[in-house]
Amino acid sequence: MLDFHSHPVIPVIVIDDPENAEALAEALLSGGIGIIEITFRTAAAAESISRIVQRFPEMAVGAGTVVTPAQAREAIEAGSQFGLAPGTDVETIKSFDTAGIPFVPGIATPSDVQAAFSAGCHHLKFFPAGSLGGIKMLKALSAPYGNLGIQFCPTGGVSLDNMLEYLALPSVFSVGGSWIATKQHIAEKNWKVIADNAKRAMEKAAQV
Repeated sequence: MLDFHSHPVIPVIVIDDPENAEALAEALLSGGIGIIEITFRTAAAAESISRIVQRFPEMAVGAGTVVTPAQAREAIEAGSQFGLAPGTDVETIKSFDTAGIPFVPGIATPSDVQAAFSAGCHHLKFFPAGSLGGIKMLKALSAPYGNLGIQFCPTGGVSLDNMLEYLALPSVFSVGGSWIATKQHIAEKNWKVIADNAKRAMEKAAQV
């Protein structure tokens, strides 16, 4: 089973061309990041996941923005080792659970937290973190559920400048961010920039 706690930073990736998948993964690994979330925001997601899974078995490869059972099936068939979503959908959670693959549904309210927990999820995505009130909101939101072992991955508005504040919270197991490898970085094949961003993020995470 994937140990999320050994991956404090999860790059959130939007990729248009699966031909860039292997070079992207290699850049992240060279910067010290061994996990990746390929979002289902483009048609290239499934093939990109499959390519990275086959080429880099040492990397934890997940599918993000999985919002329908159909996408869940596609992600699982591509070899995803975990899944994430911006919201909580019970049928999607069931698809991953049936396959024995961890799923991190998105939450924004206490009702979301309880719905996700009732569906068997203990790791939740707080999204969009910045727009929802950031660290102050997450502290308040997570407080009633500390005794249940629920933990959060804030995503959306997380950056190199504020990631330590999130990671310092006991309720946070990881942060997700797109700044490490943006859509533009990938399209322009700026692998060195991506590797440098990954290295800086991991160096900062090590301070916690």
